[in-house]
Amino acid sequence: MSRSNFNEKLLLLKLRTTEDPEAFAKLYDIYAKRIYSFVFFKVSNREEAEDITSEVFLKAWRYINEKKKIESFSGLLYRLARNCVIDLYRSRSKQKETLSIDTEITIEIGDAGKWKEDLGEEIVNKLEMQKIVGALQKMKQEYREVVTLRYVDELEVSEIAEITGKGHIAVRVTLHRGLKKLKELLKEQPAVE
Repeated sequence: MSRSNFNEKLLLLKLRTTEDPEAFAKLYDIYAKRIYSFVFFKVSNREEAEDITSEVFLKAWRYINEKKKIESFSGLLYRLARNCVIDLYRSRSKQKETLSIDTEITIEIGDAGKWKEDLGEEIVNKLEMQKIVGALQKMKQEYREVVTLRYVDELEVSEIAEITGKGHIAVRVTLHRGLKKLKELLKEQPAVE
């Protein structure tokens, strides 16, 4: 068990036994940015991503207080976030709104003392990321989800299986197919110079 996994389990145990809000705050600090990024990547809207992130942690708090079994706190958070995003998509389709698949990519210019080479490299990296995001958005939802969970959110296959409700082998197969499709899409796009 890794140190971060051990700390998560310790905080979770403390939270469940004493309902310590400080333990929950520490878990929030560990996962808030990751959950926000996961949600933002799916909804492409800051306000909605912030609202959903808040909703996820509120639901997690309630889930813990109901004394339900939790194998992995991160798995619980991602599963809740995934379900909240699905709920948002359902409500959008009921309202017959069109979904925007544009992803906001901003190029931040750092300190004035930053070297030109570093800035040029940062711009190339941002453009390369924009290319990858564009390719991901062209993929089937199933592929996009497992690829981002594995390589953007850096989750293990077992965690992805828990979040998606699929078996380990199914996740590995989907991940393999998703990566193959991503490579094909990236080859079709012009190179960043």
